[in-house]
Amino acid sequence: MTDRSSDRTSVDDVSKATMGEATNNSPSLDAEKGGPPAGVNPWHPSAFPDGGTEAWLTVLGSFCAMFVSFGWIGAIGAFQEHYQLNQLKDYSPSQVSWIPSIEACFMFLGGSWVGRFQDYYGPTWLLPVGTFFHVFGLMMASLSTKYYQFILSQSICSSIGASLLFYPASSCLATWFMKKRAVAFSIAACGSSLGGVIFPIMVRKLIEQIGFGWAMRTCAFVVLVLATIASFTIKCRIPPTKAPFTAMDFIRPVTELPFLLLSLAMFLIFCGLFVPFIFMSIEAVSNGMSHNVSIYLVSVFNGVSILGRTLPAPLADKYGRFNVVIIMSWLTAIFTLAIWIPASSNTARWLYSAFFGFSSGTIVSMGPALVAQISDVRQIGIRTGTMYTFVALAVLVGNPIAGSLVTDHGTNYNRLKIFGGSLMCAGCVVLMAARWSLSNGKLIAKV
Repeated sequence: MTDRSSDRTSVDDVSKATMGEATNNSPSLDAEKGGPPAGVNPWHPSAFPDGGTEAWLTVLGSFCAMFVSFGWIGAIGAFQEHYQLNQLKDYSPSQVSWIPSIEACFMFLGGSWVGRFQDYYGPTWLLPVGTFFHVFGLMMASLSTKYYQFILSQSICSSIGASLLFYPASSCLATWFMKKRAVAFSIAACGSSLGGVIFPIMVRKLIEQIGFGWAMRTCAFVVLVLATIASFTIKCRIPPTKAPFTAMDFIRPVTELPFLLLSLAMFLIFCGLFVPFIFMSIEAVSNGMSHNVSIYLVSVFNGVSILGRTLPAPLADKYGRFNVVIIMSWLTAIFTLAIWIPASSNTARWLYSAFFGFSSGTIVSMGPALVAQISDVRQIGIRTGTMYTFVALAVLVGNPIAGSLVTDHGTNYNRLKIFGGSLMCAGCVVLMAARWSLSNGKLIAKV
């Protein structure tokens, strides 16, 4: 008679099989050195140190890289409001939203080719090149006055640099941790939350004191310092894979049902998720909130997202990463539909900002960990990039569509809110399908 415990198979065990693990008995770890056993390849689960100086320095570097990459992207809602009320006040909300949408798109879209370069060459040159593009783009944005200039400098140049910083940080981190992977990713991802807290306030205060140009230059100097730290501390434990490039490198992942469903789920979720990211602040201003206060909505949800990135992480490692992300995705959709849509007071908007920040923080931080769980570790770079290509398309098309749904001369955002919440719900359903495919239809399983 089969042991009932065997039915509750951890899907982590299934994912390990996809990582090319050896099936023979592995020798024990060297107790003194704490390293992998002799003769075990670096992709074997026993070879992951799950700690050590280089591993935690990589966490530090990833924290800095995410602060200036995704943290900067997390603050783009502040620029939607600023441009719509100042330099680009003659443009519609939908037209202005192309600036942050293209910016987020280029950062995510870079994942496909940045991931391939990461797998082939390692992070050595990607990080300093990314630092240059990010800083140069922000410097040029500080001189911009025309719509197309903001597109070229902030939306394209700066975001390419952010992409070159973000993806090596994500993929290199996965090579150091196995059991503590969700915790490591969550700590590093707190950098993006902290960046999303600091940058909006910093930009607003500096614009008031020294003007838009020097505010952007000051941000560029902050990026330069932190990105330099990332360049010196992020290391990849896995040697680069010197394999020839083929188009199948990008196509092969989406031929796997779990990966395809995960990517489609992220497309739908992020298409809806970035709607509050970008429009939360300007929606509040359009409905009576003070311009000087509204910017803190962005900082609040980014600040609370630190809790969302860290507190659920140990639960994700213990009970299943897909399980936890599905729960938090549903909560994000419910908060949007149940709180943001009927919100008619500033108190309700502050409440939504906090709840949305907590639940969405888990989704944003756990994306690379979900990819790593169902991927050969040697292919994490390109597979993470492929998944984020879906995200890039989502943020590119989602926000301009949402902006076009604003009615009553820019004061009625209900259709925009319904659009965002509905897309998140659809993404949750697809993510549940991905979990179902991994668990072979089991309702109770660690996935």
